[in-house]
Amino acid sequence: MENEAKKKRIYCDYLIIGSGLAGLTAALEAAKYGKVIVVTKASEDQCNTRHAQGGIACVVDQDDTFEAHIADTLVAGAGLCHPDVVRDIVKAGPARVRDLEKYGLRFTRRGEVRETHSKAEAEEFDLGREGGHSARRVLHAGDITGREVSNVLLARCHENPNIQLLEYHLAVDLITYRHVEYEGENRCYGAYVMDVKSQEIKTFLSKYTLLATGGAGKVYLCTCNPDVACGDGVAMAYRASAEIANMEFYQFHPTILYHPHAKSFLVSEAVRGEGAVLKIRKNGEYVEFMQNYHPLKSLAPRDIVARAIDNELKRTGQECAWLDIRHKSEEFLRKRFPNIFNECLKYGINMATDLIPVVPAAHYCCGGVRTDVNGVSTVTGLYAIGEVGCTGLHGANRLASNSLLEAMVVGYNAVRHTVEHPLPPMDIALDKVPDWQQGNAVNSDEMVVITHNWDEIRRFMWDYVGIVRTHKRLERAKNRIRMLRQEIEKYYWNFLLTPDLIELRNLASVAEMIIDCAMARHESRGLNYNLDYPPSSTENEPPKDTIIRKPLKPMVWFETVDTNL
Repeated sequence: MENEAKKKRIYCDYLIIGSGLAGLTAALEAAKYGKVIVVTKASEDQCNTRHAQGGIACVVDQDDTFEAHIADTLVAGAGLCHPDVVRDIVKAGPARVRDLEKYGLRFTRRGEVRETHSKAEAEEFDLGREGGHSARRVLHAGDITGREVSNVLLARCHENPNIQLLEYHLAVDLITYRHVEYEGENRCYGAYVMDVKSQEIKTFLSKYTLLATGGAGKVYLCTCNPDVACGDGVAMAYRASAEIANMEFYQFHPTILYHPHAKSFLVSEAVRGEGAVLKIRKNGEYVEFMQNYHPLKSLAPRDIVARAIDNELKRTGQECAWLDIRHKSEEFLRKRFPNIFNECLKYGINMATDLIPVVPAAHYCCGGVRTDVNGVSTVTGLYAIGEVGCTGLHGANRLASNSLLEAMVVGYNAVRHTVEHPLPPMDIALDKVPDWQQGNAVNSDEMVVITHNWDEIRRFMWDYVGIVRTHKRLERAKNRIRMLRQEIEKYYWNFLLTPDLIELRNLASVAEMIIDCAMARHESRGLNYNLDYPPSSTENEPPKDTIIRKPLKPMVWFETVDTNL
């Protein structure tokens, strides 16, 4: 029995939860200083990073400047970005890009997709342009940048003897002072993690814990996120009493392929960067409409484009908008967008001759666990990196392709912070941390509850807390999520845990955070567009973050979330 108990207790210097760009960047840096364990709840390559098509926004062209990239980010963020964070992350980008190249990533060169006049020009980076950018500054590897990044970093991690990567291991909860008889600082000691295949819950104990769990797109009915994006990291951090910020700012990507057999395939913003325009059907013809909404037309920031499409569809009763890039040759499109071109062909759409049907879908969480530029959270020893964190870079609306930039910069910074500012020895003995107890829980014979609640949450979030909101819609959503969370929590404590139940609980928690933050913000700003409030200006009063603070006391799941704006 003693040997069996030891197998359930695993020790490391760095526990990293998530295997996307942020997590793997941190793992490779952390491996220089100790034992690293990366846990990921599905296969190692299932993450939001792998689905990123556009690329990495970074100043690498002599005609571009850090100041221009910073200015574009601040404008897109609608007055809510933290300027010091924006400056630090933008300026750190080139060094992290060089790291990716050292690891073996090859970005697309101009000569591979365009006509060039010299060998030197042919070897320059082929820089894309996306919505909100004033210049071409998006580095890409074809139109599967995320996949190439993921493959390269996973290969380097597998080569490193200090890194252990555990697939199909789902984090259940962070281990903090609430799990031990201790009244001192709130410190993270690791996490309880379920082996998905055996459904055994193990105790992972670490000096530093890095959340790199990605986003929460599955909280909405329509999303381009993979099935793993359930908001696990934000929910666990909230339960651990970390501060959560700006969850009302959920970004909807404007152009998801609209086809009955296509599963939320994203048509990159880079397509519009190469000249594609959005159109709507009018009197039997297809006409542009973005000139009515923004001077940048189809290259306006994402929040504006998504709202414009949403408005046009509601106004006209049409099911989708259309993306037109027929002025480009098939040869160019096949070279520049090989994956998107082939995916569209699967559904009978030739980008060179046909309009592409598109609709908006939930894409990126601009809020998350509140941190600084180093990923430092308000819980000692806990870092949040990548989409799960809220550094202040994105403000009220993320500038296109700034997400991968932030993930690699903050992932690297977090490990450097642990080295330059090491924590004192733990104030409790780790053998005082209890292993997971299942109490009197029994196997469930009511699994239909999980399926039903999952579907209900995603539908009312889409209908009531989507691209355009009202106070009444938010109140309806709040009433429903309060009732559902009580039901889910009762189910959680009565029955043995399953991966689906863990994800449902996290999904419901994140949904309520989004609702509460949206209700607390009495203004329309960026991605939080509420018809009851006019668009806000920063001229008279500086905007404030929306902060959720979990009280430092034992878990009481049915309480109302405290927010202050």
